[in-house]
Amino acid sequence: QLQLVESGGDLVQSGDSLRLSCRISGYMDDKAIAWFRQAPGKEREGISCLTRRIGGTNYADSVKGRFTVSRDNAKKTAYLQMNSLKSEDTAVYYCAAVRTILTVGCELRESAYPYWGQGTQVTVSS
Repeated sequence: QLQLVESGGDLVQSGDSLRLSCRISGYMDDKAIAWFRQAPGKEREGISCLTRRIGGTNYADSVKGRFTVSRDNAKKTAYLQMNSLKSEDTAVYYCAAVRTILTVGCELRESAYPYWGQGTQVTVSS
């Protein structure tokens, strides 16, 4: 059973940067990785994903240009670099994974990902 553990969540000021990590147990090379977030009272939102090979990414409009997703398969870790944080970025952030043969294209649908972490809290104060 694949396990994902997020870390790096914190309380920061508006305009600050933060990097989240997602440590994955098991084989990572054949997995697409995605990041989701859920703000209080809102549905979970897919914000970024990365194909099994570096180069294929997808971002939600709400984070495009501010967030960058990356992966280090040797370290079995995915990252979400978040810059220019805003109060509306406050949420619990989750990473998710799916085994795939695709090397281009990834989805931001929750139902596409069977493996999930427990989440890490990011709070941005204005």
